[in-house]
Amino acid sequence: MKKAMTISYEIGNKLYMNITNKCPCSCTFCIRNNGDGAYGSDPLWLEHQPSFEEVVADLNTRDLSAYEEIVFCGYGEPTSELKLLSDTCAFLKAEEKCPPLRLNTNGLGDLVNERSVADELCWLFDIISVSLNAGTHDEYMKVTRPKFDNAFEAMQKFTSDCVKNGSVKVMMTVVDVISPEEIRASEALAEKLGAEFRVRKYDC
Repeated sequence: MKKAMTISYEIGNKLYMNITNKCPCSCTFCIRNNGDGAYGSDPLWLEHQPSFEEVVADLNTRDLSAYEEIVFCGYGEPTSELKLLSDTCAFLKAEEKCPPLRLNTNGLGDLVNERSVADELCWLFDIISVSLNAGTHDEYMKVTRPKFDNAFEAMQKFTSDCVKNGSVKVMMTVVDVISPEEIRASEALAEKLGAEFRVRKYDC
């Protein structure tokens, strides 16, 4: 396992933020299982948990106006470092020409932080994308392998809370490694919760 302090990395014309390696899940298809980076990036395993000052220093090396979008999605669950996530978004929004912000999350921020976090996240982001991973409880638990027994229900509540907030675009995603039946069940669940639905291609 190679480690570095890759706090941000580029994919195409988007900037991705890797602010933590903490995650309450161990998904069977996670790209962390296959290497140290993503899409040709430097290693995304962090040498230590970055501070806000380190994140800001990293962002100050970037021309924010050059990016179509800034996405919080690295080798960890961003809501596992909620204050750092919030402070970084506030910093970005205060910057001139800041592009839209997107959160890629497993939707378990309520369980991680032991309180509802949807409303405080919704004002920070333009898009919140929740990794649904499967449309039924048993398959979700098998594929996602979360450390919380009530993860499937909590993920749905978080998504519903974001939709009800009304200030952000909410989508749910699955990776195309699951069966067509699970994809249909996932789409039905996303529709029930009021979120958009997207199938992502698995990149190993």
